[in-house]
Amino acid sequence: MTSAPPPAPLRARASVVAAIAIALVAWASAFVVIRAIADDFDPGSLTLGRLAVAGLALGAAQALRGMWVRPTGRQWLLLVAFGLSWFLVYNLALNAAEHLLDPGTAALLVNVAPLVVALVAGVALGEGFPRWLIIGAIIAFGGIALIGLATATGSLSLVGVVLALVAALTYAMAVLLQKPLLGSLPGLQVTLIGVLVGVVGSLPWTGSLVGQLAAAPPTATIGLVYLGVVPTAVAFLAWAYALQRMPAGRLAITSYLVPVLATGMAWVLLAEVPPPLALLGGLICLTGVALTRVGGGRPSRGSAPRSPSVTAAERSR
Repeated sequence: MTSAPPPAPLRARASVVAAIAIALVAWASAFVVIRAIADDFDPGSLTLGRLAVAGLALGAAQALRGMWVRPTGRQWLLLVAFGLSWFLVYNLALNAAEHLLDPGTAALLVNVAPLVVALVAGVALGEGFPRWLIIGAIIAFGGIALIGLATATGSLSLVGVVLALVAALTYAMAVLLQKPLLGSLPGLQVTLIGVLVGVVGSLPWTGSLVGQLAAAPPTATIGLVYLGVVPTAVAFLAWAYALQRMPAGRLAITSYLVPVLATGMAWVLLAEVPPPLALLGGLICLTGVALTRVGGGRPSRGSAPRSPSVTAAERSR
């Protein structure tokens, strides 16, 4: 006898969890790789090189897929805003902030973004404010605060603080722009257009990138290619897949796991042993994210039920 296949909702939930895991692990690995090649590429060159590689990978995937859904004029405006906010401004602001701030302070400031997403999505996207989502988000942010306190050096740059907050706000803006786009456009197409917008915006660093590629060791170039393929192309596709299928606020809170995963990777791969307070912060952060999943199977207050009709764009995903 063969066992019956698992119910479709269970398979769908498993695929979303897998997509979230891929995105978070890939983004966490990016922190380790960026740290390893920071001496070979400046923030602008790193942004352009990473996005150019991602654009080539996503463009090849789009060519193989073949189908293109024509965006409306309003969707083009949202796509350009999405690409500028997440792939250009966020990357430039974060890279520059990490040259002026210690990692703990930068992580603390940037991770204001998931809370902003949860609060704005509750109103603007009609997702409401599930009690455990808010409780878990606050606890998780407290864990990030402990990690920041444990790894802070005491030095503080006002410009660095402003840049980190710009990165946080553009990250939050990008998620809120991306969510409605994914209701009618395929995730691959949205991600590809956003990356290409970022490439165009970072073209002023072309000369710098060419010069640094010529001088960089092969391992640094491999690291740059990795950043473009895995933490950018693959991770953002996985993120888009998950964002199509769950509330933006609940998904954004899962990104609190990225600093925890990055700390663990740096411990294993770079022998950077985290202080005990950072370990405690990581445990608290894990607890907070877990609490946001309480009651996750129920639709959020204010969200409309999904229509049984399926659009051509949705069938193509």
